[in-house]
Amino acid sequence: YQKLLVFAVLFLSISLSLCLFLSLTFILTFLLYTSFHLSRKPISIVKVTYAHCHSILYISHQPSLPSLHTGTDCSWKPFDKRNYKQLLGAMDYSFLCAYAVGMYLSGIIGERVPIRLYLTVGMLTSGLFTCLFGLGYVYNIHNLGFYIFVQVANGLVQTTGWPSVVTCIGNWFGKGRRGLIMGLWNSHTSVGNILGSLIAGYWVSSNWGLSFIVPGLIIAVMGIVCFFFLIEPPDPPPSLFQSYDTELLLPRDGVCVPMQPVVVVKRELEPSAISFMGALRIPGVIEFSLCLLFAKLVSYTFLFWLPLYITKAAHLDAKKAGDLSTLFDVGGIVGGILAGVISDKLGKRATTCAVMLLLAAPTLYGFSMISELGLGPTVGMLLVCGCLVNGPYSLITTAVSADLGTHKSLKGNARALSTVTAIIDGTGSVGAALGPLLAGLLSAGGWDRVFYMLMTADFLALLVSALKTINHKVSLPNKVAVVDAFVEFVFN
Repeated sequence: YQKLLVFAVLFLSISLSLCLFLSLTFILTFLLYTSFHLSRKPISIVKVTYAHCHSILYISHQPSLPSLHTGTDCSWKPFDKRNYKQLLGAMDYSFLCAYAVGMYLSGIIGERVPIRLYLTVGMLTSGLFTCLFGLGYVYNIHNLGFYIFVQVANGLVQTTGWPSVVTCIGNWFGKGRRGLIMGLWNSHTSVGNILGSLIAGYWVSSNWGLSFIVPGLIIAVMGIVCFFFLIEPPDPPPSLFQSYDTELLLPRDGVCVPMQPVVVVKRELEPSAISFMGALRIPGVIEFSLCLLFAKLVSYTFLFWLPLYITKAAHLDAKKAGDLSTLFDVGGIVGGILAGVISDKLGKRATTCAVMLLLAAPTLYGFSMISELGLGPTVGMLLVCGCLVNGPYSLITTAVSADLGTHKSLKGNARALSTVTAIIDGTGSVGAALGPLLAGLLSAGGWDRVFYMLMTADFLALLVSALKTINHKVSLPNKVAVVDAFVEFVFN
């Protein structure tokens, strides 16, 4: 009984220690990536101040009062021209384009260097460039090239974040309840957006430089926290990778046996990092990457342009529009958790994405109609849109990426998760770059065009997700049979 009691106490202490360790890892990676999104959000709040102030910030609702600004007197050069929407769209595009290109390289690098150091350097440099943007206000810089350069540089260094944190959380937590865990964990995206909006909105009307400097300092401080406290997931034991080793069975009791030729096979003690093409060959990577491209196009258009749209539709100032836009992210938190729970219960990630995308398309159209009816309906539709738009986006970038990065075809090689995550999120970032750019171009002809673009992207995401669902259910012989039957029908 004493031995049994000692064993039970030891087992309980190990279990509690493991639970505590996993909880700390969960919380730390959550806070780390919250700071990434916190530092991205200010541009969408501050662009309302950048914009054509005659038409945005200083509209008088009382015709008897004279306007404080004329059409040529605007808040900040070089964003003082009538094509300010295109200029602001180009700034978003420069950040997101650099982010998309850098993401493909980031995953490959992340598999080959220590995650803790890689993430720390990325956060410190991201804090530097975010502060530089705010210093443009402090030092009265009006050069468009300066802001474009800062955006491109910041987009590149921010790619260190996502593959690193997903690798940490994905390798520490198993597949059992991955959808729920990842759904809760991925709420850091929305939490970061909310905090970024509130921080930027606090200073946007008085000193918009601080709207960037404060988030920049926060992400830099979190980078230092990462360096001292993040613990990387351990490599699996070498035995998992000895797939083709040969053993020489020595005889016992000194029995002599004739010598035989021996073929020596190199023993692979550590798995090699997967190549880019190898990651693309994992089933589902290409399909989910394309689905995320269109889903992220919709999500990031809201991220960068929603406050500006609210000022036009609801006639609110920059601070109130920024505060109201956080409701979209609140809905996104609920959507990410809901998508994770449903996909865990059903065991079908693609089907869950398809259903939410199907519901999102008419919701986007409804939001474009209802947002002009008043504040109350706008609040409700923002919550619903955030839930349905960010639900599939959250599921693909977390649980699906982790599932594919630990796919059975990898035969236990854990050094693929960062590359797979980077490919999926990098492809999604192409859509994230296109969305705000197209919104800047189309909004000049009316916001209805922007919403038609968003609905089209949502439909394309639904189409890709539906094709993935069908592809998963149909076996290879049946696929060949269907193709043969189609060819015979057409040509005979």
